[in-house]
Amino acid sequence: EEENMQKESIMGTTPIPRLIIKTSIPLIISLLVNNLYNLVDSIFVSRVSEDALTGISIAAPLQMLMIALGCGLAVGLNAMVSKAMGEKQPEEVKKTTSAAIVMAFGAYLINVIVCLLLVKPYFAWQAGGNEVIARYGISYIRICMLFSFGQMLQWVFDRLLIATGKSNLFLATLGTASLVNVILDPILIFGYFGFPAMGTAGAAAATVTGQLAGGLLGIYLNIKRNKEIPVHFTLHIQKKYVANILKVGIPTAIVQGIMSVMGIFINTILYQFSSTAVAIYGILMKVQNLAQIGVQGMNNGLIPIIAYNYGAGKEKRIHETIRCAFLYAVIIMTVVLISLELIPDKILMLFDASEQMIRLGIPAVRIMSVSFFVSSVGIIFAAIFQGFGNGNYSMYLAFMRQVILLIPILLIGAAMGNITVIWSGFAVAEALSIPFGMWLYGKVTQNMIAPMAETYGENRVETA
Repeated sequence: EEENMQKESIMGTTPIPRLIIKTSIPLIISLLVNNLYNLVDSIFVSRVSEDALTGISIAAPLQMLMIALGCGLAVGLNAMVSKAMGEKQPEEVKKTTSAAIVMAFGAYLINVIVCLLLVKPYFAWQAGGNEVIARYGISYIRICMLFSFGQMLQWVFDRLLIATGKSNLFLATLGTASLVNVILDPILIFGYFGFPAMGTAGAAAATVTGQLAGGLLGIYLNIKRNKEIPVHFTLHIQKKYVANILKVGIPTAIVQGIMSVMGIFINTILYQFSSTAVAIYGILMKVQNLAQIGVQGMNNGLIPIIAYNYGAGKEKRIHETIRCAFLYAVIIMTVVLISLELIPDKILMLFDASEQMIRLGIPAVRIMSVSFFVSSVGIIFAAIFQGFGNGNYSMYLAFMRQVILLIPILLIGAAMGNITVIWSGFAVAEALSIPFGMWLYGKVTQNMIAPMAETYGENRVETA
């Protein structure tokens, strides 16, 4: 282990512009695959019935809970492992990894408890008394939650691959999970090749089987191809390492929760105008997921780069990483902005939009595309703060962007009866949050980056 850790990681030696691209491209592809994977899942289920599609749509907030748990654990693990590697502390890497594995099983148990206690009451409330929709949704989410251990394993072992810059191997695990799911979806949903037709339960079974396949492959690739991080399972973990992961992970999980709650609030506001406005917002969120794939992928790649070089005391590489990240974000989102401004009608037609939806949706797409562009600044700031292990700053910025500044503007738009104010409010809130993000970054510079030269010495700082 000591010998492996003494070898300088690519995180500390590869030129930063190339390193960001090398780390980010597999993650960008993975996000694209994941979005298409979810789209295919919905397309197959919609062939069962509209009630079936409604059932799994209602299940989405419960799936957000699983994502929040897994994502929080993954981001915390990623930051702490990368920092320990930069500091050349193999024992810290080993103990952090062991803690994360145990925490993954803990997250799985939380999913099981929530499933057993809350699923039935939740669907009794959300399905509005429609037993068919509730039955479809319950059969889907129960399997997803009761067999979510594969998903939790994937979150942990995928992030270990990312932490050492082996994003191509991470892409292999995600690709395996997606491929298994896509192959099994029609077989289990509709009952091909002698299998019984399971409907939404079949979609869930395909999903958890794919996740388990990806998780097992992740374990194998880490043991065989990721020697920098020793995989060691033990129940004797120290609270210190759990606390370090949670320090970054809990704010990340809370941010995921904010998005879910704000979605409900925004839909409530838009219902005052029309159900079409709610449908347009749903389309805009799908467009945003696709539009920001480039920046979100780079965001995930930045965390281990910053964390490693912070641990290694390489101040110049950190500054260069941050400059390149903002430059790349501007270039990517400029292309996206121009594309969305030119073809809003074509985008809406992908969703079989009515004439009224096209009339109301074209200005919405054009206004919101500006928001997508401006929000990339906040996304990059969040990655910077997480890379330094300061998840609280990321959470504060998310609250500012998505709650404190946005809610008053939405309420003003609703009071005025002006939906254009509401669409514009997203871009305004993002723009107004930038000075707050810069202020938080100034505190990071003062308290964490500036002392590095004194701590590590000028020679080590300049080796980048």
